[in-house]
Amino acid sequence: MGIAMLLESIASAMPERPLVGARAGALSAGDLLELAGGGAAVLRDAGADAVGFIGTGGPAFPVSLFAAGLAGVPFTPLNYRLAAGELADLAAGLGQRPILIVDEQYAGAVTGVPASILSTGEWLAAARAAEPAPAADIDDELPAVVLYTSGTTSKPKGAVLRHSHLVSYVLQTVEFAAADEDDAALISVPPYHIAGVGTVLTNTFAGRRMMYLPNFTAPEWLATVRDEGISQAMLVPTMLSRLVDHLGGGAADVPELRSVAYGGARMPRPVLEKALACMPGVGFTNAYGLTETSSTIAVLGPDDHRDALAAADPAVRERLGSAGRLVPGVEGQIRDELGAVLPAGQPGQLWVRGSQVSGEYLGSGSVLDGEGWFHTRDQGWFDSDGYLFISGRTDDTIIRGGENIAPAEIEDVLIAHPEVKEVAVIGVPDDEWGTRIVAVIVAEPGSGLDGGTVRDYARARLRGSRTPDEVVFRSELPHTPTGKLIRRDLVRDVLGTNISA
Repeated sequence: MGIAMLLESIASAMPERPLVGARAGALSAGDLLELAGGGAAVLRDAGADAVGFIGTGGPAFPVSLFAAGLAGVPFTPLNYRLAAGELADLAAGLGQRPILIVDEQYAGAVTGVPASILSTGEWLAAARAAEPAPAADIDDELPAVVLYTSGTTSKPKGAVLRHSHLVSYVLQTVEFAAADEDDAALISVPPYHIAGVGTVLTNTFAGRRMMYLPNFTAPEWLATVRDEGISQAMLVPTMLSRLVDHLGGGAADVPELRSVAYGGARMPRPVLEKALACMPGVGFTNAYGLTETSSTIAVLGPDDHRDALAAADPAVRERLGSAGRLVPGVEGQIRDELGAVLPAGQPGQLWVRGSQVSGEYLGSGSVLDGEGWFHTRDQGWFDSDGYLFISGRTDDTIIRGGENIAPAEIEDVLIAHPEVKEVAVIGVPDDEWGTRIVAVIVAEPGSGLDGGTVRDYARARLRGSRTPDEVVFRSELPHTPTGKLIRRDLVRDVLGTNISA
């Protein structure tokens, strides 16, 4: 069947439905299928065994994704923000006869790579000129997409997503042709992220027009949403924070926007509460997932947000900070370090399984256990009603004096201080305790906040062992483009500077 079936289905049912681009001149479902078919012919004529993509989004991306699907070759979007040497190394490992589709501004980074290199303009022109190839008889267990993980705590790994994983994710979470004719989704996440791939597949199957905003700024995002009649959008936490700052407490003028999904990193609760106030008519959804799980595995929907905000019960209100409930077809367990399954309310390590879960990497194969469970390496717990709370990565855990401390436990307290704009808590080596706790603070503009005040604030609300030993102030924190904190860079930065208690 393969991922191309998602496009073939919508093109068969509603070929004139606009799917990609601005309202004026958008590619229809039929146009996209014809271009993808032409692209598949180009790939087959060239004998390509892999497709790489280096670009910021736009029509060339979905055409490339579906063309590779029709041709039955794996598709790998690469991070255009990498240094030229890193990008070239990844591109060189795509296959024996790869075709590399590159935005012109990144062509210099892959000069000399053993691949047939086409600019995105050349690729689209070749796809238009070719006679569309019929879909190959695709084995669902063939690799469809290879995505490199963000590498915030270790070297990026190539996660292998097979056609069966991606199709299963879409069929279990999206209703076919459910979008209204005027619906439009604004895509601000990069193509090399799982959300960038997932949003193409889900919006295509739903019949929703997609428009790309490659370079996010709050004013441009708001203007595009307003001018293009955007009804759905996805943002990472750093983007939502910039929107809230730009609006300054005022309401957003986005009359047709009905839904905002956020994910990719932990959402600071103050930012979320401000965003809900700025866009009161918009339904917010927290979508939690991983590259290895073919995108979303848990959802906190609009009703959950509204119920949590209005709740008198503290346990229900706390769900505003949860990842929501697992989506259909996905099972989850919380296990301790020895593998024992823990009851609701007990924190531990999250394991998941389901037909959309891959858990496979290039060069190392599957890491699923004998019963098909995948260790996400996220720490968390389920409450009694099945809401999933994520407290951080297992690699982030601070072990101080033999006690395990989740940075999120301290971060959630400090971010509530009115003069704290952003916070990250890390552990650095210490001769006495093994690790000492360092809070890295980005203060609100004009703040006179000092380290002693931060520590006193934490001490009044946390156990003494959770109080930061030291406090550092920075103008910004290092994040990936999808909003994940890069803790290893922060540790490196802190260890190379003087720390003020």
